[in-house]
Amino acid sequence: MSTVERAATRDVDTGAEPRPIVIKRQSIWTRLTHWVWVICLFFLLFTGLQIFNAHPSLYIGQQSGFEFSNSIFSISAQYKPDGSIGGYTTIFGNTFETTGIFGYSGPEGQERVRAFPAWLTIPSYQDLATGRIVHFFFGWLLVATMFVWFLASFINGHLRRDIIPNGADIRSLPRDVAAHARLRFHHTRHYNVLQKLSYGIVLLILFPLIVLTGLTMSPGMDVAWPWLVDLFGGRQTARTIHFIVMVLLVGFFIIHIVMVLLAGPINTMRSMITGRYRIDPEPEAEQ
Repeated sequence: MSTVERAATRDVDTGAEPRPIVIKRQSIWTRLTHWVWVICLFFLLFTGLQIFNAHPSLYIGQQSGFEFSNSIFSISAQYKPDGSIGGYTTIFGNTFETTGIFGYSGPEGQERVRAFPAWLTIPSYQDLATGRIVHFFFGWLLVATMFVWFLASFINGHLRRDIIPNGADIRSLPRDVAAHARLRFHHTRHYNVLQKLSYGIVLLILFPLIVLTGLTMSPGMDVAWPWLVDLFGGRQTARTIHFIVMVLLVGFFIIHIVMVLLAGPINTMRSMITGRYRIDPEPEAEQ
């Protein structure tokens, strides 16, 4: 078997347990695009927060103004009754004090009015121009990498085989959910249905959505593709969706890291570096 380095065999005489199988699970294209995405999303997140700090409010609609209120999220700094400054975050009209984290933060005695703190932005100091340049560079790099991944995954079958769930995957969903709830992870040749669903949502929905909403916020793209503004219900709505998708991607990243640690970090990391992955012995392979 060309992709198997060690067969799962049982010694009939001794009754020894079958040895694990090591297969070539990830192609070079999957591994390269994965790590480029990691770098891109790192810089896009922290430069995006830098850009958000220039106007830390999100709206629904085509525009924002003083004569009406269509804000659904904002971070600000206000004076407290005792004369000190506090940071406040407002979500759908509900305001929470977030001094020290959002709105007003920094080392003691050096606090600054900032939506997101310095340690969450690139650059750490307020510099919208630099933030935009870095953000756009990695944004276009993300788009180029997406194109390479889609093309390679379509040609080598990765998209059909490992990303889009089939009927058997959907039928196995309750069983896989129960196994994950009990922290029982099976190392198989192909992705399980939860992996397919999560990767499919990220790669086929969230990535294209964050790119399209980003383009909608560009005046130049609005002239070239005016339908984008109509598609998302206005530039302000597109900005809000862009931010929400960013939050969802951060949530996916956190869950992804937790699952890697629980399922076996060495085996998983090896598969994304060398392509080799150790799977559980297959019953049909026993002799």
